[in-house]
Amino acid sequence: MLSAQPSGKTGQSYRDAVILGMRVIAPYTIATGTWGLVTGMALVKAGLPDSIALVMTLLVYAGSAQLTTLPLIVTGAPLWLIFAAGLVVNLRFVIFAAALHPYVRALPWPRRLAMGYFTTDTAFVLFMQRFGHAPAKGAADQIGFYIGCLIPAWFAWQCASIAGIYVGGQIPDAWSPGFAAILALLALTIPLINSRPVLLAALAAALVAWAAQLLPLRLGLVAAVIVGIVVGMWAEKALGLITPAPPAAGNKPR
Repeated sequence: MLSAQPSGKTGQSYRDAVILGMRVIAPYTIATGTWGLVTGMALVKAGLPDSIALVMTLLVYAGSAQLTTLPLIVTGAPLWLIFAAGLVVNLRFVIFAAALHPYVRALPWPRRLAMGYFTTDTAFVLFMQRFGHAPAKGAADQIGFYIGCLIPAWFAWQCASIAGIYVGGQIPDAWSPGFAAILALLALTIPLINSRPVLLAALAAALVAWAAQLLPLRLGLVAAVIVGIVVGMWAEKALGLITPAPPAAGNKPR
């Protein structure tokens, strides 16, 4: 479904854009795989059968949602609470979807749905850094680049997570695999902080996440995402990085 080429002529072919996206995302797949390995280990160490853990990692494909709902599943919490917790943690993807909508709105809805499943934080950030200020949205090279970012990330996560499910039980807790996951997340995020607006957004999100960590259902994470995006947009405008669009013909200001 993700391999069909979108319509539209661009300076770069769709195939070349896919390859470029794969190259850009490649350095981040090591950290993604580490995070997936730790998540797979956590599933089996919590007592989930291997088969259930495998189905969960393939269907959910979201480490934060899996680790948030895992304690609720183990303790036998109501199903609605488990779904609510996962939904709250992943609310940031609603924001991602709104930002990506101008680029994918011309695609058929099954393809947009599939792209939503494969979307990751890293792929979204890398895409927006490259095409966030593109005057024309929805070109073939943009879609190709985004898909090129999605494919390696999915394989890196799934292979590492499955490895964690089936061999993670043999790794002793004394090796501190959770700390490795923290290092993996740092390796994912720090290289993406390459401008003052992004730095301010990261600092604001970190401050809110720390201050709101006692909120239930990981609502502090959602608040941090929203604040980070708002601060980043404000910083871009304040620093003059977003140029107002010129008035349309026939609508000149008086």
